[in-house]
This record gives sequence, structure tokens and C-alpha cells, in this order.
Amino acid sequence: MSSANNTIVTLKKGEGRTIKAGGAWIFDNEIDTIRGTFKNGDIVSIEDFDGYPMGSGFINQNSKIRIRMLSRKKDTVINNEFLRERVRSAWNYRKATMSEADLNACRIIFGEADFLPGLVIDKYNDVLVVESLALGIDKLKNTIVDILVELLNEDGYIIRGVYERSDAPVRKKEGLMPYKGYFEKYADFDTNVDIVENGVKYVVDVVNGQKTGFFLDQKYNRLAMQKLCKQLKESVVRHENTVLAGKDNSNNSVISKIKVLDCFTHMGTFALNCGLALGEYGEVTGLDISEYAVSQATENARRNNLQDTVHFRCANVLDELPKLNDAGEKYDVLILDPPAFTKSKEATKNAIKGYREINMKGIRLVKDGGYFATCSCSHFMTQELFTRTIGEAAKAVHRRLRQIEFRTQASDHPILWAADESYYLKFYIFQVTDEK
Repeated sequence: MSSANNTIVTLKKGEGRTIKAGGAWIFDNEIDTIRGTFKNGDIVSIEDFDGYPMGSGFINQNSKIRIRMLSRKKDTVINNEFLRERVRSAWNYRKATMSEADLNACRIIFGEADFLPGLVIDKYNDVLVVESLALGIDKLKNTIVDILVELLNEDGYIIRGVYERSDAPVRKKEGLMPYKGYFEKYADFDTNVDIVENGVKYVVDVVNGQKTGFFLDQKYNRLAMQKLCKQLKESVVRHENTVLAGKDNSNNSVISKIKVLDCFTHMGTFALNCGLALGEYGEVTGLDISEYAVSQATENARRNNLQDTVHFRCANVLDELPKLNDAGEKYDVLILDPPAFTKSKEATKNAIKGYREINMKGIRLVKDGGYFATCSCSHFMTQELFTRTIGEAAKAVHRRLRQIEFRTQASDHPILWAADESYYLKFYIFQVTDEK
């Protein structure tokens, strides 16, 4: 491996605003000239229109993202030691920002935000799952994985297997075919992996699960819902004790269970966090359109001895919520964690309609004084757009929202300022009230 070859890419005058602001991508329409010979995936040098050095990065003429930046320094040598420092920095960041318990399952490399563009590596207990989304990084992934395994072993985290989930359709835009399979150098191993997150036990199927097998980015948002449900339970217990002591004059001798609805539950993550907090005081339902996801979630409930508290069923959430409303159902807590409604800027207008509709349907089902959590995982749905859309949804169904928290993705998915693609998850928790 060597530093950038002799190929020099020159930007058009007035272009390169993204990388000058700290971003990581150069698009095809920003390039003026290319001097020298190269193969797609090679590392090239970048200059501004006046010859000012901008750094180096991978070039790929198959992609509209023509160059992904690796270094912003002139004459940086891209070799094994360079990669080792990048990987070490990423791992040290996780160790500094997460507890040891949270390192059981975490994202160690998050593409551009860790200055290794196009590469994702997730750790599930003693297994790594690799997702390569760009041609240039695909050529370096073996070396990077070897370095990471070595660094983890040095810290006492022994990796027994590595699996590749480079099966996202976006790879085709890079001239790469989707790929899924055991990683080079690692033999066949059990790909059903046990992890613990927020005190909840899961089995992660790294072969058949979505993305790399599990959505790690909601880790602390799930914990926030667990804490909220714990507080709701404590409030009910205090009231129950008051009733039993004969100090309550409301003749309310029966305490209703706290009803929770987790929509788009996938592996049952939010539902199980709520169920763990509520115990016998909870009645938690998770909905998902995938029968496979429901079966996995049900198994996870059993693993946590929550099968009497948390139940899952297969349903199309968009169709099911109006049915529940017509049936007069109301919930103390309702969670919306839908898939991204848009994966392109052009589709954002339709996505806004989709988010408005699903939030209207969800807000209607929350009791007066109940709690509503909602999120978007599309970076094209900006915080400003998402906030406005939720507000419009609440207004349309004549409900008022009192914001409790606004959150983003977990710290192992760092947001690199100016690299907009790294900031994608927006998560709100509200109290819902009737119009007063």
C-alpha cells in the first residue's frame, strides 16, 4: 500500500465548498481536470483550482460521489501505519465515550465520521460485522479488519469471528456487487450472537438481521424510554400504596396496567426496554410487518423472562393504527421507530407526507397526559423538517405536545460536523395532552 499516486484532481473554481467546510465528499460536477492515470478505487491527490493542496482520497468514476476524502493533509502517506492510527483512534474514542458494558455491542467504525469513508464495523460481543459501501475502502477492508482484531485482542476482547454484510443495494452505485458471507481468514462460526444492551438480552442474527443484524444507534434512546417507564411504574406503585393504606378517596381500588405500544418493533428493542422497567405493571405490545422480526422479538422476550409482559404480533403499522383508534384503544406510552421514508433528496417531499401521516395516527392513540416517542432515521429529513412535520401532525389531530427530550444517535455513531450524512437520527419524547 502506498500514498496517493501521481494522479492530481483539480476542482473547478468556486467548487469544493463541502470539503472546505469540513465535509468528506467531492461530487462529479465539482471536478475540472484529472492529470495522470488511475484505476477506480485508487488514492489520488486533490487540488483547488489555484493549485492549493486539499488532501487525498479514493476516486471512483462509477459514482456521483467521485472522491471520498481520506486525508486533508498534503503528502500524507496512506500505508498500514496510517490505517492503524485511524482504527486505533476510532476504538479509543469508543472506550472514552462508552461504558465497558456498552462496549459489549457497539459500532467501532462509522465511515466518514471516523475518517474511513464507506466502511462500517459493528461489534456484537465477540463477533465483528463488516459493511463496505465504497470501492476504495473495499480494497483496504482486509487490512483494516486485521488491525482492529489485533487492537481488540490487546485490550482483552477476543474476536472469534468476522462476518461481512456488504449486501446493501447502494454498492451498485460504486460498481460493486452486493456480498454477504464469512470474512476472509475466519472459518465457519455460529452467527447467532448473544449480546446485552441496557440490561436486556438479545440474540443477534448477523446473517439475516437488517443492516448488520441490529440497530445499535438507538441504544441510549431505548434507555431513555426504559427510564421513563420506570418512573411511570414508580408513580403507579406510590398511588397503589396510597389506595392500600386507605388514604385515597377516589374509590379507585383497581390499578390499571401501563399500556405501551411499540411500532416497527423489529427485534423488540424498545418494547423490551419498556417491559424490563415495568414488569408486572406493564402491558407492552410490539408491532412489525415482518414475521421473522416478530419471531426474533418473541424469542428475545423469552430470554428476558418478559413473555408475560411483552407480546409481539405481525401487522402493517400504517393499517393497524387506525384500526386501534376505531376500537377505542389508548396507550400510556407509544413509540414510533419507522424505517427511513426517504433515501434521496428528491423523495423528501413525499417523505414529509409519510412522517406527518404516521405521527398523526400515533398521536391519536396516546392518552391525555400520556407519552409519545417518535423518530426519523433519514439524514435527508433534517431536524428542522422533522420538527415542523411533527408539529403539523399534532395540530391536525388537535393534540398538544410538551417536549421532554430531543436526542440523536448513540455516541458510537458520532456526528461529524459538515458531513451531513453522519447526522441522520432524530428522536423526540413528548407528553401528549388534549387541547386545553
